[in-house]
Amino acid sequence: MSGLFGTDGVRGVANTELTAELAFKLGAASVRAFRRERERPVFLIGRDTRISGDMLEAAIGAGILSMGGDIVKTGVLPTPAIAYLVRRFEADAGIVISASHNPFEYNGIKFFNGAGFKLDDAVEDEIERAVLGGAGEDPVFGAGLGRSTESASDALRSYADFLKGAARVSLRGLKLVADCANGAARAAAALVFGELGADLTLIGDKPDGLNINDGCGSTHPERLQRCVTELGADLGLAFDGDADRLIAVDEKGRLMDGDHILYICAAMLQERGALADKLVTATVMSNIGLKRALARIGCGLQLTAVGDRCVLERMLKTGSVLGGEQSGHIIFLEHSTTGDGILAALQLIRAVVSSGKRASELADLVTVYPQVLRNAAVRNENKNRYSADGAIRAEIKRIETLMAGEGRVLIRPSGTEPLVRVMIEGGDPARIARMADDLAEMIAARFG
Repeated sequence: MSGLFGTDGVRGVANTELTAELAFKLGAASVRAFRRERERPVFLIGRDTRISGDMLEAAIGAGILSMGGDIVKTGVLPTPAIAYLVRRFEADAGIVISASHNPFEYNGIKFFNGAGFKLDDAVEDEIERAVLGGAGEDPVFGAGLGRSTESASDALRSYADFLKGAARVSLRGLKLVADCANGAARAAAALVFGELGADLTLIGDKPDGLNINDGCGSTHPERLQRCVTELGADLGLAFDGDADRLIAVDEKGRLMDGDHILYICAAMLQERGALADKLVTATVMSNIGLKRALARIGCGLQLTAVGDRCVLERMLKTGSVLGGEQSGHIIFLEHSTTGDGILAALQLIRAVVSSGKRASELADLVTVYPQVLRNAAVRNENKNRYSADGAIRAEIKRIETLMAGEGRVLIRPSGTEPLVRVMIEGGDPARIARMADDLAEMIAARFG
């Protein structure tokens, strides 16, 4: 992984860390990286509703055009829409301008290759070297300059038709509430759920450039919970700013996180004989309750490091067709190359409808064990030393012995801060909280 690119593209506060100048350079460098496919590479560009999206779209587009690449602007669309459309339109690459679930002042730029997957580290490194090194081809001129076209309506229609085709379910008679986080899901969600026949209420659907993720969406589902119970809805659906996550709410107003969604969809696929090798992929942060619920229906669970990128990489290696994160990134590899909140919502609804049960009944099949997370402040150079420390290893073993298989300990260094994160999972919240406090204090004392 390069230094400029994080786990999900280049991200920062718009116009201070992520500037128009940087976006221009990223656009120019990306043409060089994709020119090996064809002399005049074509880039699809989509964005969410942040006020800085216009500036960054113009800047990165200018960089591409200055090097002889062509751009197709698709307007405000979910991240997974670009991952799909880059294949549908046979483009060389896709670009999404979004900072996902972050506040409006942040923004980001992430790339997909022509197959709809996030870029390999080697390609990101090549782009970074060109951006930071300043070396490379000179801008073109005359007839060599790139061209820009707009295809917002065609892009939305194509993405909506793809989602409807993947749904394989009628929504007639269902009352749904969807929280679009004042972000990129609004138009697509209204079109898809409406055309499939749902009685749909939208909230978080009035973006003004400043209110994306502000007290709404998958990170703030409280309003959605109230709306579901007040309206007597069958299901609530909360997306994040770029609509690659889904958190659901059952008819009782209770949250259903990514673990619940993974289990319910796995059970549906298992019953249909469509769950490859009876295997689901999740991260180490998934609740132990997911593993036990899957085991009861004869399914296995493979765990990866945190991040949807890590989930996808493992799925591609093992042939798993369903994977995701507790935070709501759900990947249905049969349909998409990345997490897709609207697609996940449709698959969840399909599972609920085909079961003949209420959403709450299916959610109750996953017993969620309490999880306690504590941060141990350490010196940055010490973040990875805990795993070789005999005293800490002995304490972890002691805690695991005390829990006697009814819980677990997970310790991992923060990717961005001088912290070691301690997570303990078990049946007694007060007990595991004490254990987590003591272990975090021990790590901080030894490595802080």
